[in-house]
Amino acid sequence: MDWKTLQSRLKQVNQYSTAFGRVWLSVVFVFRVLVYVVAAERVWGDEQKDFDCNTRQPGCTNVCYDNFFPISNIRLWALQLIFVTCPSLLVILHVAYREDRERKHRLKHGDQCAKLYSNPGKKHGGLWWTYLLSLIFKLIIELVFLYVLHTLWHGFSMPRLVQCANVVPCPNTVDCYIARPTEKKVFTYFMVGATAVCIVLTICEICYLIFHRVLRGLSNNKTKSHSSPKSSSRASTCRCHHKLLETGEAEPDSADAKQASAPNLTPI
Repeated sequence: MDWKTLQSRLKQVNQYSTAFGRVWLSVVFVFRVLVYVVAAERVWGDEQKDFDCNTRQPGCTNVCYDNFFPISNIRLWALQLIFVTCPSLLVILHVAYREDRERKHRLKHGDQCAKLYSNPGKKHGGLWWTYLLSLIFKLIIELVFLYVLHTLWHGFSMPRLVQCANVVPCPNTVDCYIARPTEKKVFTYFMVGATAVCIVLTICEICYLIFHRVLRGLSNNKTKSHSSPKSSSRASTCRCHHKLLETGEAEPDSADAKQASAPNLTPI
């Protein structure tokens, strides 16, 4: 798998992320993707070849291996890394949608019309919800994969000896030995620990977003209560005002005209 392509895509998320999000992305690529590519793939490269059982019954070794490893650790981690990084792409898609909407707005109303977004990457309106949902999705995915890893192998440890009983075509209880169990156990603990760190960072970022949103809402309420109400208009007002300027029916230097030319839009 080409992890560099995924890394180049996710680097774009950094400019829209909070400090917790930037630390999360660094932990994912340094302590998970890099360790996976450089070391973990080699450790699990001989798992089936060196899975040794004390029987010569044809097919028994393969069946015992499949019974204990329904899915390989290394492939499960690859799926986890892919799924856990995909929700971040939702933020990039939403920002691209905002930029395209701004471009079409400019083409339709002209460059003199007020912008729909002061900053397309600013987490307000729909983008804030998209960012929050991406964090929730990442948290759920991390917890689900940890549960699957713990359930499939009855914990995060890697035993030296596994026994296959009542498994066809094995004639009786068969003892099988895993290659390099201590090394695999160390890598398993390391990957689980890195996942736990990412879970903590995600929870902190969710709390930070909600807390910051509440503070901003309280600040806006106080500002509105001490300020006079202002008139608002739609995006069509901007277009109509430009038409008035072209026909000479409106004064371009008027303060009221400038206020009317600015659309009051809810960002998405």
